[in-house]
Amino acid sequence: MEQKHERLGTPRAAGIAGVVFAILMAAAIVLVRLALPGGAGGDEVAVDAGQRRAVQTALELLPFAGIAFLWFMGALRDQAGEGEDRFISTVFLGSGLVFVATLFGSAAAAGTVLDESQQHSAFGRHFAYTMMTTYAMRMAAVFIFTTSTIGRRLGVFPRPLVILGYLAGLTLLVVGANLPWAELVFPAWALIVSLHILLGRRPARSRPATPA
Repeated sequence: MEQKHERLGTPRAAGIAGVVFAILMAAAIVLVRLALPGGAGGDEVAVDAGQRRAVQTALELLPFAGIAFLWFMGALRDQAGEGEDRFISTVFLGSGLVFVATLFGSAAAAGTVLDESQQHSAFGRHFAYTMMTTYAMRMAAVFIFTTSTIGRRLGVFPRPLVILGYLAGLTLLVVGANLPWAELVFPAWALIVSLHILLGRRPARSRPATPA
């Protein structure tokens, strides 16, 4: 009985972790984009104190976003249980871990913007934007593809959500690096999936309370 209750808590954990990740990730992206509107091409523009504070705040949020994403990923994988496909599950796990690694790498590079040296700041800005828009977002696209595929095969994602996932993944994979603010597609998708998990699982959670 206790084991069953613990199992039922996993979808809620996935939903909450996904919401936390989506909010923190979106906030960090917005702060960096507003502080450094030129992106990787704004190397010649000096960074003032207000921009440094915005970047510093974003860098403080990103580690917590990465932790929440790992929790989100683990809880999603736990829901698949014995019905998971090993190939899809391996790609799912690998893309998620590489995404977190590149996310932390881009955050470390963005930290050089806080340096007073304009030469180090320019290099760090370019490296951080390349890591985020070219590599991290493409790993995010693979993660979206695999998650949507798992959700479709297990029947836990409705058809519109699966289609939305494939479109979001295609956007990040093909035009992510060339479309400003495209990084927000990933946290937006994670938020939608998390809300679906939270709202869609409520009836299942209320059943065990009735016999008691």
